[in-house]
Amino acid sequence: MRYGIYVVPAAIVLTLGSLACKPPKTAEQIKADTQRASNEGYQAFKDGKPRATNPYVTNKEEPYMAQGWNDGWDKAKADQEAADKAAADKAAADAKAAADAKAAADRAAAEEAARKAAEAVKETVHMAAAKALMNIHFDFDKSDIKENDRPTLQHIADFMKAFPAAKVEIAGNCDERGTNEYNLALGNKRAAAALAYLKTLGVDEARFTTISYGKEKPLCTEANEACWSQNRRDEFKLK
Repeated sequence: MRYGIYVVPAAIVLTLGSLACKPPKTAEQIKADTQRASNEGYQAFKDGKPRATNPYVTNKEEPYMAQGWNDGWDKAKADQEAADKAAADKAAADAKAAADAKAAADRAAAEEAARKAAEAVKETVHMAAAKALMNIHFDFDKSDIKENDRPTLQHIADFMKAFPAAKVEIAGNCDERGTNEYNLALGNKRAAAALAYLKTLGVDEARFTTISYGKEKPLCTEANEACWSQNRRDEFKLK
């Protein structure tokens, strides 16, 4: 058997020696590589690549590269989910704010419509009251309802029936003759007489209040029958 001698070139020896003696990476280098892998993983997610496409999973010598890539991919996914949730939350908040604003606007519009309707009804009532609530008059020292005032009281009763929510004050008044006490009592009788007559026309007495001013509120201040006849009256005022 013959033995041969093989000569290995020096360049190959040097190369093999340098590989065998390659120094380990420093902590800073590992950190930089890991960050680079993480950035790649982050971008991979944004590019739509699945987690299973990690190119470093076969690198057994540098497992931190695979971990860094996965961490980057996971962070990108978490960031996207957080952004999606924030967008959804904002959309929901915006929708709620819009719904609340619309509801508030609808309420305001309804309240305004109701206010206008109430004002219109109030104006209608006042216009009708101005036509119906006319004074009636009495003879001297009397509280009897006069025949020619009965149509006026009928108009008042019709008004009260047309506007069931309306309430009226009946104020009895007298002329200047007589004492204050006497005229206050007579004014009460005159207001009560009108109320009693209105009851016979089918109006609930609870819708009326009565008061006497005696001779305290004359319409005319001249000392003659023409003035006194104006002051001997019942006035009807919407409350």
